[in-house]
Order: sequence, then C-alpha cells, then structure tokens
Amino acid sequence: MHKYRTHNCSELNLNDKGKKVFLSGWINKKRDHGNLLFIDLRDNYGLTQCVIDKSNKFFNDLEKTQLENVIKVEGVVVERSKDTINQEIKTGEIEIKILSFEILGYCKELPMPVFTDQEYAEDIRLKYRFLDLRRKKIHENIILRSKVIAFIRSEMIKLGFLEFQTPILTSSSPEGARDFLVPSRLNPGKFYALPQAPQQFKQLIMVAGFDKYFQIAPCFRDEDARADRSPGEFYQLDLEMSFVEQEDIFEVVEKLMVNLFKKFSNKKLKSEKFPKISYEEAMIKYGTDKPDLRNPLTIYDLTNIFTREDVKFEIFKNLVKSGSKVRAIVTKKTKDKPRSFFDGIDKWAKDEGASGLAYFTFEKDKTISAKGPIGKLFSENSLKEIMKVTSAEVGDSIFFACDKINVVEKITSLARDKIGHELGLINENEFTFCWIIDYPMFEKDEVTNKIKFSHNPFSMPQGDIKKIDFKKPLNIKAYQYDIVCNGVELSSGAIRNHIPDLMYKLFSIVGYDKKHVDEKFSGMINALSYGAPPHGGIAPGIDRIVMLLANEKNIREVTMFPMNQNAQDLMMKAPSEVNLDQLKELNLSINKKK
Repeated sequence: MHKYRTHNCSELNLNDKGKKVFLSGWINKKRDHGNLLFIDLRDNYGLTQCVIDKSNKFFNDLEKTQLENVIKVEGVVVERSKDTINQEIKTGEIEIKILSFEILGYCKELPMPVFTDQEYAEDIRLKYRFLDLRRKKIHENIILRSKVIAFIRSEMIKLGFLEFQTPILTSSSPEGARDFLVPSRLNPGKFYALPQAPQQFKQLIMVAGFDKYFQIAPCFRDEDARADRSPGEFYQLDLEMSFVEQEDIFEVVEKLMVNLFKKFSNKKLKSEKFPKISYEEAMIKYGTDKPDLRNPLTIYDLTNIFTREDVKFEIFKNLVKSGSKVRAIVTKKTKDKPRSFFDGIDKWAKDEGASGLAYFTFEKDKTISAKGPIGKLFSENSLKEIMKVTSAEVGDSIFFACDKINVVEKITSLARDKIGHELGLINENEFTFCWIIDYPMFEKDEVTNKIKFSHNPFSMPQGDIKKIDFKKPLNIKAYQYDIVCNGVELSSGAIRNHIPDLMYKLFSIVGYDKKHVDEKFSGMINALSYGAPPHGGIAPGIDRIVMLLANEKNIREVTMFPMNQNAQDLMMKAPSEVNLDQLKELNLSINKKK
C-alpha cells in the first residue's frame, strides 16, 4: 500500500464502501459537533469529508490541529445518510471514518484564509501567492491554463505545425516596447535583450525551409501593467507559416479558437466565421480597434451636421471649424428613461476627462423635434438629416461628443461600452470574435510629428509594390491584422515583408538608413537575401485567452506567479540588489540618483 495515499480526494464513491484507505491533503475546514469532528480534506483533485468520534484516541489531537496543516488519514469508506449527501462534490455520497491520522506538514498562522474566494489586498495575495493559489477559484484557473496550453499544442500538431524553441538571450530591437537588458560577462560593455517576441527568429525559421512553426513562447517587455497585460513577462502562441496569404492565417486561427472556446467554455460563439472589419471602419463605428461586438451600439460621424446654418449649437460648430470631429451614439427606445440616466452618462464622461456628452431625445407631435438640454438648437430638417445618417427613430436618444479625432474616438469608445452596460445590452454568455484588418503602415507621432510605423515594421505593404506611392506613406496600408474577442485584443499578426530592398525603403521613411537597418536587423535582413519564401503569422496571447475562458477581468487571476503593478515580485523580492562582486564581474557600476 502506498505510503501517503491509496486514492486522491476526488475519486472515492459508493463502489468503495467498506474499503480501508489512506488519504493525504490539507485540512480545508473543521466542524466540531461535540462528540463528532468533521474534517474536509483537500488536495489538488477535490474534497473528501472525514469524520472521527470522541471515543477515538486521536480525537483530541485532531481537534487541536490547525487549518491548512497537511495530514495523512487512515480510515474506512462509509456511506452517508441520504439527508447528509453533498451533491456539490464528487465524493458527496461517502465519507471516511477516521481510524488514525498523522501530521505531515505544519501550517503557521495564516495571513489570509484559503478556504474562501473573498477578495484580499493585492499585496497580501502576491506576497503569499503560494497560499493564494490554494484558493478554489484561482487554483482552478491555473489548472484551466494548463489544460488550455495542452489542448493548443495538440491542435497545432494536428494542423501540421512543428514546435520549436527560439533563443531567450538575443539582441535589442529599436522597435516596440522597452527591452529587458542582460549584461554579458564574457563581452564587457555589451548586453543581451530578452525577446519581446520571437519575431525575427520565427521568420528565420521560415527562411530555413520549415513550413509551419509554433511555440508557447515566453515574451518579455518592460512596460506598465494593465488589467489585460502583465508587466515583465507573458506567454503567447507564436506561429508562422510559409507560402500563405492573410486568409490562410485566418483559417488556421479561426479553427483553433472555435475548437478551444467550445472545449473550455459553455458560452456561445456568436459566429464560427469571424467578421472582418477594416481599421478605418472600426475607428469610426466603434472608436477603437478592439471593439466588443456583443454591444449593438454604433458610433456615427456627424461632423458635417455642425456645418449647417440651421444648427445653432455654436460650441460644437466653432470646434468643428478648428478641425474637431463630432461623433454620436444612438440609443434605441430610451425616451422614457429618467433624466438621471442621461445626466449620469454626461457626468461619467466628465469624470473620464472629457467635456461631457451632449444629448437629446427625438420626439414627434406634428413635427420632428428634440427634447433635451440642446434640443432647441436643431431645426426639424437638421434632425431629419441626423435620423437619416444614424437610422434613429422617434423615441430614440442620441449622445454627442466633439473634440480632436483621437480624443473623440477614445471617449465615444468608452461611452459606447458604458451605455451598453447601463442598458443591459451586453450578452455576458457569448463570445464574439472579429478580425481588424487593413491597418495603416505608418502614422504620425502626436508629439514629434514624425512618421513612424503604426504596427509591425516587418509587415508587407498592400498592393502592387511597383505602384506604391512612397511619397505619401500615410496612405499605405499593410497586411496587418488583429484578432479581437469581447473587446479584448488577443493578438496582432501580419504577412511579412520578405524583400530586403522593400524593407530598406520602408525603414528609410521612418528615418533608418541602410547602415542602421543592417546593424539592428543583421541576422534577418541577411537571411532574407538568401531566398526567402512569402510568409506570415500571428501570436495570440495565452494569458488573455485563459482570462476570457475563466471569466476573469484581470490577467493576474490566471497567472501562476504574477508581479504587481510596479513590476515587483513580492514573494521572491525581485527585483533585488546584487553585491559589488557580481557587478564587478559584469564590468558594471551603479550611479544612484541623489
């Protein structure tokens, strides 16, 4: 018989009645009924109720034993009475009559209980993450993560992909987020960089003649934390394919996502064929390139309305004259909503840093009119024009925002989400995917006013290369795409630029000469000169996928050992100082700010 257990805490049932068994695990709960002591024993697999009566010589010792002590129980499987059956656990029809027990591991006073999913301060949870991980909800999240990764691997292999590992120590890239740098002892004064993504390596794999590559890849970016992004490190399903077009990538990813979300969630997929939305259309209709398509609300451009003479809303009209844009959101059949609803949305917008949201409701007596703070500033004809553009009807309401394009897009995107939730329009039991396509190759930096890459610098521009007007770089679109689910961007991808001369040309537009490109991307640019196939790929975020499947709002709830908002590991006390001998070995010194 096994030293510690004959069974785990989830597998015993009525078929085992009368068996003598050993179970090991943590004391999850105790219930003292005087002559009887009930113990809920927990391991990785589940719970089993154990019971000991006062006549047992071990009763007093077990009674004093603290929660979360690790114990081994010797006992007999007995049937529970019908009125005590627990339908919520697999072992709910039986219990273990304890014959003896042994303490395997002692637990100090707990800084936080682990038998509840009650929320606790993040710093406590992260400092004692090993305890936090014992809690049922987060324990199940981490198990789900493991199963998701295993399933992805299986599916990718079925689809003909080969799994390869790419280097962790590599060279720094001038594009993207900040690198984590690692000093080289053997090459004084030089540094490795941890990969932000295996971008160059996976392209080199294609140049090497491998057709389909994937990897569950660790990625490292020195960037600020967000709810859907961990500071420091994260994992992605990195994949690349040769001799493909955009649609080939879409087909693989859609098949994987459909199978994955069907496997691990009971929520419905709105469509198994993901709609494609151009970046330009997304920014106008949703104010963002990661729209939540569960929300039926649409944003409309009403800038031209405020150039009409019969519109007297002078604040907006003056802003439009100076280059601002007007965006609007129509809410269906909201005329009977109380004034507090509309004023509440307006106040919310101001709290978000906007000037507020103007609004009115369409009404009709003999003529079309508008009820609300600004309703009288619009003629009947202008109201009819608004209704035509937005498909609004009598009884509907409309919210307006006016500002510079980037500001108005941001606030109306947020307002669309806010109003959608306020009106109960979001189906929480649904997953809606979409592709955002046709990204601009370049954009203007708002601060420097210089041209920069808008997305991935290694992307292939759209159209006949010979006919591209490089003198108008802001008009160039790229074969770049994002996959989005329920308003969460899961991944970016692209068909890659495999033509060295074209790459030099594109980098020159953002100020990098040939020498600089050769220096920073020497491995890849050289490889592309030796016969490179057309290729493309994508890299969905594992953490974000699991976050959606687990119905969590924060990525740290599905990450084993996450850092806090300041990129600190409170449990292992990282980052930490190092001694002078270590610095000396690396030819480094620290100049502390005074």
